[in-house]
Amino acid sequence: TRSPRLSVFDPDWNWLKIFADERVWGAIGHTYLYTSVAIVIELGLGLLIALLLDSDRKGYGILRALMTLPLVVPPAVTGMMFLLMLDGSFGVLSRTLYALGLWSPAYPILATASTAMVGILLADVWQWTPFMVLIMMAGLRALPKEPYEAAAIDGANAVQAFFKLTLPMLSRIIALAVLIRGVDLFRVYDYIKVMTEGGPGTATETLTAYAGTIYFKNADFPYASTIALLTLILLLVTSTVFIKIFKVRF
Repeated sequence: TRSPRLSVFDPDWNWLKIFADERVWGAIGHTYLYTSVAIVIELGLGLLIALLLDSDRKGYGILRALMTLPLVVPPAVTGMMFLLMLDGSFGVLSRTLYALGLWSPAYPILATASTAMVGILLADVWQWTPFMVLIMMAGLRALPKEPYEAAAIDGANAVQAFFKLTLPMLSRIIALAVLIRGVDLFRVYDYIKVMTEGGPGTATETLTAYAGTIYFKNADFPYASTIALLTLILLLVTSTVFIKIFKVRF
């Protein structure tokens, strides 16, 4: 029988411990769920806003500049800002939802297991949708005009042109944007640490959040490092599969 004091320094022991740790499996699920939902929302909003701002009309340049402001705010500050806005007692967003009858004060958003992840996603979407907008707008500006002129002559409307021309021509840009953003989302830590610390319970605990808890609170450095290595392995495997399926080129 191994000594508990020595076993934590044994890599084999730490990997066996991971496979038996239910919190690790829960954290893996939360990590993939958070990454997937955030990418879908940010990509959808980013493409929509890029289409709306893709104009040389007066004032649109100022709007594009203002839109990038969330990107310069540190994620920890963004997390604190949304923590205050979603506070069950005085948060402006929470009180607005209460006033509209859309939510009950008895269930604070960040203190309720079923909605805490939504609150964190709000912070992420607010801060990083502009990143998607910039990439989509750069892609839109690089598209050739001739196909649209030919489509207009053939009588295609804006919706048909979007689905038949814009989306197919943007597919490589979209895939690259999803890959870049997905890698960043997979290792999310700041928002969770500031807003919920993985709670309530383990409802918002991702792999990086769990590794942080093990490292800083439990001082189990080898096990935290093993979880971090597992995160890297999963990220590499997922990214490789994505690149192969969608044929992402750099």
